[in-house]
Amino acid sequence: MPKGTNQKFKLYRLAQIMLELTDEEHFITMPEIISELEKYGITADRRTIYTDLKDLEQLGIEVEGEPDRGRYHYHVAERQFELPELKLLVDSIQASKFITERKSNALIKKLEKMVSRYDAVKLQRQVYVSGRIKTMNESIYYNVDAIHNAISNDRKIKFQYFQWNVKKEMELRHGGTYYHISPWGLSWDNQNYYLIGYDSAAEKIKHYRVDKMLHIRMSDEKREGRKHFRKLDMAEYSRKSFGMFGGRERQVKLRVENSLAGVIIDRFGKDVMMVPADENYFTVWVDVLVSPQFFGWVFSLGEGIEIVSPDEVVEEMKQKLKGMMRKYGYSGEA
Repeated sequence: MPKGTNQKFKLYRLAQIMLELTDEEHFITMPEIISELEKYGITADRRTIYTDLKDLEQLGIEVEGEPDRGRYHYHVAERQFELPELKLLVDSIQASKFITERKSNALIKKLEKMVSRYDAVKLQRQVYVSGRIKTMNESIYYNVDAIHNAISNDRKIKFQYFQWNVKKEMELRHGGTYYHISPWGLSWDNQNYYLIGYDSAAEKIKHYRVDKMLHIRMSDEKREGRKHFRKLDMAEYSRKSFGMFGGRERQVKLRVENSLAGVIIDRFGKDVMMVPADENYFTVWVDVLVSPQFFGWVFSLGEGIEIVSPDEVVEEMKQKLKGMMRKYGYSGEA
């Protein structure tokens, strides 16, 4: 390679060296900078490097020089992301069931490039949850992108939807018939991504697990259901749903033990009104989508919670409990 061919990459390589080898705790001296540049076939002297370090500020890379025993050492002072912020992102990626394990590892590798090699090791130590259940649908990135494109273009989407059978095989729902839905938003609930859209045929809002959608394509038809979504609060919709399972919407009165106040606030938010019933219990009215998952949530809280009204929901809870007792051979007799 002709002499000087690599010189045009000097500023880029200098930025790479400073970002990779320095941080708040690790520094590099001028002779070490010159030595690192030589590894890339780039020659430099102190005078030009001083200028180049100043030029890095134009790229958003602030380098500080500090005296140390008669000579200066240098390090990158600030980065776009702090290490604690990146750790949070790593944890979020690992905890997200809708991202495959392979994609999770690839994303984390990219995040590691945003810190020094020393801090990258600390990010790697955060990766301790690889055994968590992850989706097996590698196309979810492209699904999300296709949905956003359709929303931006005000178009419906077509897709197939699947479920897993007992043989651990993908099984298309509705015999493989394509769903034709107007997409209006995406919701992240319980580490899963959901499409929230309008089904014109059923004339109702529905939601679908994005990692269970296949062969998404944009339709030529414009979206429908705008009037339904103008009055829909996405956060409120997710809060009413349990595990994002649908059901008929009802306002339900609950009688709850005081010790479970935090559970109610976590589920329904701090704005919920909790009215004291006695010194040990309070009552609360909440809007929910009544589903088996809602009853399962109530059951999981044991004797500390009771559905008080409406009567139809109370009766449905009784029937669910009777069914469970029959399942386990309990007749209710002593």
